[in-house]
Amino acid sequence: MLKIARVFPRITKATPDDELAFFGYPKPGLEVDEVHVSVTFTYDKSQGEYLAGLWSKAGYNVKIGGPAYGDKTDFFIPGMYLKKGYVITSVGCNNNCWFCRVPKTQGPLREMPIVMDGWIVQDDNLLSCSEAHIRYVFSMLKRQPERPKFTGGLEAKLLKPWHVELIQDVKVQELYFAYDTPDDYEPLVNAGKLLADYGFTLKKRKCFAYVLVGYPNDTFDKAENRLINTLKAGFMPFAMLYKDESGFEDPEWAKFQRLWARPAIIYSRNKEFFK
Repeated sequence: MLKIARVFPRITKATPDDELAFFGYPKPGLEVDEVHVSVTFTYDKSQGEYLAGLWSKAGYNVKIGGPAYGDKTDFFIPGMYLKKGYVITSVGCNNNCWFCRVPKTQGPLREMPIVMDGWIVQDDNLLSCSEAHIRYVFSMLKRQPERPKFTGGLEAKLLKPWHVELIQDVKVQELYFAYDTPDDYEPLVNAGKLLADYGFTLKKRKCFAYVLVGYPNDTFDKAENRLINTLKAGFMPFAMLYKDESGFEDPEWAKFQRLWARPAIIYSRNKEFFK
């Protein structure tokens, strides 16, 4: 089996932290067969290519790839490019949202075998999977040492009572849905009502919703209204700042996003929704 070092241009919560995972400059004297530079975001490609060049000049056999290059993850090796605990059981999405690169880079939805367990589910659109696959995922989650988190972003309009029964059974820690476009709101409200019927209330702070902000023609007033409406629907909002392929962040929008991505701040400023 090949001994592979992995290099990442950006550290996130999901970045591996084992002895063969690196961020930045080459480490001399490594006895490895290959070095893989893994790039997730398109705006990190230049940094990834810079690092690939440095590691190559240091004498290593370097390969570069990842979602930023359109590499499909059908042959994704769990544990190689994500920290222990993270799991992907399906890739791709059948939606074609204008702001999302998943359909372009990963293609249509495809279910994958679970060859390594985890409890932080990162699927692109888990609820689009078959009932058999979803039930298999939840049976895997029941044997984990940690309560599960669904951080990939669940599609509210697909949520059904049997999904919520499975969620309740595994004593989920956090659920993340998505409110990206105006037509996502009514399904989000309906999902909030369904979850509340099973005891998942805003007060318990288990249900979150990613809310896209700062996209072309968005305004602070419009964005804040969407975030407040998310609270009204029964979800803790988590603002996601729109970035183009260059990764540019408007400083004022970045400041706004930070205020709406910290639960303690959101709670302190909107206590009336948590009674």
